[in-house]
Amino acid sequence: MSSFFVFFGLVIAIAIGAMSPGPSFVLVSRIAISRSRKAGFAAALGMGVGGVTFATLALLGLNALLMQVSWLYALLRIAGGLYLIYLGIRIWRGAAEGLATEAPSAPATTSVTRNFLFGLATQLSNPKTAIFYGSIFAALLPSSPDEWLLIALPPVVFAVEAGWYAVVALAFSSSRPRSLYLRSKTWIDRAAGAVMGALGLRLVAETFA
Repeated sequence: MSSFFVFFGLVIAIAIGAMSPGPSFVLVSRIAISRSRKAGFAAALGMGVGGVTFATLALLGLNALLMQVSWLYALLRIAGGLYLIYLGIRIWRGAAEGLATEAPSAPATTSVTRNFLFGLATQLSNPKTAIFYGSIFAALLPSSPDEWLLIALPPVVFAVEAGWYAVVALAFSSSRPRSLYLRSKTWIDRAAGAVMGALGLRLVAETFA
């Protein structure tokens, strides 16, 4: 199969994976609604960096190591699940607070950095992302891929991941979603917290299954 067909097949698979609902979507949409479009874009950038980190590790073959060293993989899954549970509890507990108490009081630069790191940590807390990239690369990449293909994939992963979550941030920071959020903040936050916590519990439960 031509390397160009392989490349476009990988792009489509990466885009489908990025658009699948999960903790990253919940986090970026909530940040965009409750804080600002700029904060949502910062979180989207963090998602992109997290995605390209996992993709690069998969290309380097470290995904195979995780699959062979079962205790290390299990440890990462448990740590990621506990982090998602922690985020869910934080969101749930802050559901009844006014929006003003959630707005960052630090300067804008600190806010952008904080939301970027928050997005990055959320992406890196999910080892399933690493397995996803390892799986599609193993399935679609030839045994001896062209060098240009290996060089092109990390920036493509970043563009797809960050681009998708930037679209999510743009959509959810618009006036209509924001007004809906302000009217139903408590219930929306509790739902988001419950989803985040449930995803974390599922990750931990699957590890012990």
